[in-house]
Amino acid sequence: MGRTRKRSTLANRAIAASAALILGGGGLVAANFYASAGEGWSSPPPQQQNTLNTGQQVSTIDCPEVANGLPQVPDQARGEVDRELANMDSQITDAYQRFAEEKQRIQQDPRFAENAILTPLKDKRLAAIERIVIAIGRSGERPESLSSLAPCKLQADDTTFGGDQGQDNGQDQGQDNGQDNGQDQGQDNGQDQGNGQGQDQGQGQGQAGNGPVAGDFVDIQSVQPNVQKARQLRGASRGSFVTDCGRNENGKFNPDNVIVAPGVSNGAHHMHDYVGNQANDAFASDDDLARGQTTCRNQGDKSTYFWPVLRAQNGQNENDANADGGGNDKNVGEILTPSQVTMNFVGSPVSKVSAMPRFLRIITGDAKAFTNGDANANASWSCTGFEDRQLKDKYPICPQGSQVVRTFKFQSCWDGQNTDSANHRTHVAFADGNGRCPQGFRAIPQLVQRIVYDVPQGTVFAVDSFPEQLHKPITDHGDFINVFNSRLMNQMVNCINGGRRCA
Repeated sequence: MGRTRKRSTLANRAIAASAALILGGGGLVAANFYASAGEGWSSPPPQQQNTLNTGQQVSTIDCPEVANGLPQVPDQARGEVDRELANMDSQITDAYQRFAEEKQRIQQDPRFAENAILTPLKDKRLAAIERIVIAIGRSGERPESLSSLAPCKLQADDTTFGGDQGQDNGQDQGQDNGQDNGQDQGQDNGQDQGNGQGQDQGQGQGQAGNGPVAGDFVDIQSVQPNVQKARQLRGASRGSFVTDCGRNENGKFNPDNVIVAPGVSNGAHHMHDYVGNQANDAFASDDDLARGQTTCRNQGDKSTYFWPVLRAQNGQNENDANADGGGNDKNVGEILTPSQVTMNFVGSPVSKVSAMPRFLRIITGDAKAFTNGDANANASWSCTGFEDRQLKDKYPICPQGSQVVRTFKFQSCWDGQNTDSANHRTHVAFADGNGRCPQGFRAIPQLVQRIVYDVPQGTVFAVDSFPEQLHKPITDHGDFINVFNSRLMNQMVNCINGGRRCA
């Protein structure tokens, strides 16, 4: 897609409002703002009586993840099941859109949300679940009790103002590492000014947006070092292999996810950056990927690497402002091209590694971690010069001269049999704290992605997300499909096991 940009009709308001978040020293003020879905920043609506708990404003829709409750899905049913799961994501998106449009009414009358949003959503989910059960039952044993996963509920975002900041659905990594300092810094450096300007600029925009909020950010300098590495034993594979596939300078984006929602356009409901294989969209088969062009310097690597784009909330609109995955799914702002992308395959601290099978699919992190919980959250955030301090559930505020860093460490253990699984997780696993794979799994080269952004100082930014996930940093995730040819994969394994550094 092209990169033509234009300002929204309320761009000047948005820029002025986000400017109220900037400290003189270049940081962010912890002011009471939401990012409006279409018009930059606006002030949140007044606190109403209808909240989940005192001081907690209902902010999103929380639905159980049906994929996590599935048994082994027969290969014959996989396509139909994946399509129904993607359809359920679209149902949640539609329900969230209705929720956002009727937020004020919901605050006044909780029964409206139940009758007009949650009950119809449950009915649609029940129908989809029944189709999943039937599809699996044609080739295997019908799963039981999936219907219990149909009901959804309203959830408070505890980082919204008036709530208990920092809870984030129980995800507390990083909040003890200086969040109070970050909040205090913001409050001591002009929160009154930010409140006043933001409320003035936000009036008349119609609705609050879906994040981020000030509680999603923390000053990286207030975070204590927290990175630990497993000790390498005598049998460790100490080498590494680097593949250079560029920074998506050519602007390949789409809101598909061929791993989770094959055959479904806009299956991700957020935009992805792609490097490597250029044939990747929702309809790409393994054969398509094998024949595809690649941006990787070594043409033996036709793997596909993709992740949600990062956007500056600066009042600039991309040309997806009225498109699926973009503005239609409440993802707005200027897409930032990384200043650097490093993809490094490393070894195991306790053993040699085995070759990955071709077309192995791995997802790290959880796009729905805000509502699912942090069990599968794995992506981390930091700043150059401070990468011994990693955050899962906060965006970093980086000091002058430091850049924002996203890091994805992919699963490094494989079950030795499957290139994918029903929930796209159980065929691979993480090593334990000592670097050992679970029983029945073998060590494979671990992909470590480091993506760096030169975010303009003081700019509010957010990762693309499903709309109901409120652009929380904990929802960040990365996707990988191995399309190395066998010769280059063997070179990688030999290099890593031999303790060499190769590219």
